[in-house]
Amino acid sequence: MITVRMTDGHEYQTRTTWGKEGDLMTLEIDPTSHPAWVGGAGKMLDAGGQVARFNKRFSGFGLAANNK
Repeated sequence: MITVRMTDGHEYQTRTTWGKEGDLMTLEIDPTSHPAWVGGAGKMLDAGGQVARFNKRFSGFGLAANNK
């Protein structure tokens, strides 16, 4: 049994193969804070214009993004 501490401070005990008996696992991301679970807005990171190059390359296929 270990103790798991959520980002909001809530703790619970669970069985696991991680660590040893009595260890504390502190989560940095959990269902109370992650955008996928709480409905936050996601961002698309464009490293070096990759999205722009993709749109330019495949614009003839009708796949160009409508939101610029």
